[in-house]
Amino acid sequence: METQSIVVLDFGAQYSQLIARRIREQNVFSVVLPYTASVNEIHSYSPIGIILSGGPSSVYDKDAPHANRRVFDLGVPVLGICYGLQLMVHVLGGKVRAADKREYGHAMSRSRTPPGSFVTCRKS
Repeated sequence: METQSIVVLDFGAQYSQLIARRIREQNVFSVVLPYTASVNEIHSYSPIGIILSGGPSSVYDKDAPHANRRVFDLGVPVLGICYGLQLMVHVLGGKVRAADKREYGHAMSRSRTPPGSFVTCRKS
C-alpha cells in the first residue's frame, strides 16, 4: 500500500510550512517542494492532492513564478491558495483581474457584536 501524501508547491508564501504541518496533524504525510520541482519529483511522492501556495507575485508580473503545466494532468485534486489560485486560473485559460483592494497583509475588520460578547462562550 502506498503512503498517502500531499505535495505543497511553494511560491514564496510565508505559510507553506504551516500548511504542511496542519496536514501532518491530520496524519497525512506532506512535503513542501519549490515551485520549480519537476513533475517526476512531484509524482515520486504519490500525492493524493497538490496545494499551490500563495506568494507575493501576480501571474502577470514579468518574473512571475510558474509551475510545470503538467501538474494539472497528474489526475489528483489541486488546491490553489492566493497566488496558487491565480496561477491555476491563468494556466487553465481563465483571466485574473485586480481587485479594488489588495488582500495581502493586514486588514481592518469590524465586529457587529458588543465587546466581550464571546467571553462567556464555553467549549462543548
